[in-house]
Amino acid sequence: MPGRYWIETLGCPKNAVDSDKLAGTLTADGYVRADTPERADLVVVNTCAFIEAARAESVEAILELGARRRAGARLVVTGCLAQRSGEELADALPEVDLVAGFGVPLQLTEGPRVRRGAGTPAGAANAFDLLELARPAPDAPWAYVKVAEGCDRRCGFCAIPSFRGRQRSRPAATVLAEVDQLAAAGVREIVLVAQDLASYGNDDGRRNALVPLVRAVAGRVERVRLLYLYPSALSDALIDAVAETKVAYFDLSLQHVSAPLLRAMRRYGSGERFLERIAAIRARVPEAALRSSFICGYPGETEEDHDALLSFLEEAELDWAGFFTFSEEEGTYAAGLAKKVPAPLAQERARELGELQDAITARRRRALVGEEMTVLVDAPGVGRTHREAPEIDGVVRIATGAAPVGAFQRVRAVEAVGPDLVAQPVAAPAGTGGRQ
Repeated sequence: MPGRYWIETLGCPKNAVDSDKLAGTLTADGYVRADTPERADLVVVNTCAFIEAARAESVEAILELGARRRAGARLVVTGCLAQRSGEELADALPEVDLVAGFGVPLQLTEGPRVRRGAGTPAGAANAFDLLELARPAPDAPWAYVKVAEGCDRRCGFCAIPSFRGRQRSRPAATVLAEVDQLAAAGVREIVLVAQDLASYGNDDGRRNALVPLVRAVAGRVERVRLLYLYPSALSDALIDAVAETKVAYFDLSLQHVSAPLLRAMRRYGSGERFLERIAAIRARVPEAALRSSFICGYPGETEEDHDALLSFLEEAELDWAGFFTFSEEEGTYAAGLAKKVPAPLAQERARELGELQDAITARRRRALVGEEMTVLVDAPGVGRTHREAPEIDGVVRIATGAAPVGAFQRVRAVEAVGPDLVAQPVAAPAGTGGRQ
């Protein structure tokens, strides 16, 4: 008989969507969600394998949950690490009952311990397609929706195409059906995600398909947010579509600003081009919030490259940015490059960049003090404007008189505390109906 399940999710928002789909399938099969891992009959760890630190975190979580599970409970490992290194993982962790790659039903009790599913280099779907599985009722007023799986780019540092497969875009009708389901359950903000979001539809001949999709989603919910946009695919039409949604949030995947280093990464652009694009966005959408992420210590990175990135951050004044040290991934182009940057030096560069960006973020947050803004209340006393993506950026803390969860509320920022704002209501709650 089905029992209780617990899913531990590591990694990116795309993994969070996969966990949601798995939870929906388990619920349909009669399982119920456990309050704690210790009370579950089925413990699932949805792993990340993007870089070495993520793999180490995944293994640590597997060991911890394996030790915490009750006697007789099954421990299943799924996600990117299971797909990429299933056999090695099973050999190293005999306490795991099943290592399940993408598209493998988790409650199977018979058969081999290691099962590799869809998401192989061919990227083909199978009968248990995570992209199209139902999902449970949401427990927040926002939700991620994955519009594609895999990636057709071959960035020098990234192994994701080797285990997530080639890009496979969902039909717009199925994406919109999922959005309709979530909206009917009370979701007010949809966050569209994919490994290469701006290339949605390119794999099946639907060029520029993201623009009409964004507009269609915007007709169904009050907020639409986009995560992970390659700068080379950010067209004026897409900028305008984002502006029309009133969620002017641009998450640009830049990775660096040195043109030679970007070429070594097998990527597009330069600091000058990126600054021009950012200026164009702000000219079209003055209220735009911008986020990016950068790699420190990629092979061949010089002090001049690092200084160029520092100067870029000063000039660009991004609202948010993350910094990661290079991780050499087996099978990638970068794994064979010379001129390795020592790990301590890469870490020092990341620290310096992070300190600079923290100061820029704090300054931009202080500039908002005194302004009125609309927040979506995510949790009691905690909301977000268009400037903050869920689970990634700062939040707006409503000091008193917060509206119910799921409502939109007008507030005035009265204080900035690091990445967060403190605000007070300035009008009656907008309620749970109507657009912003």
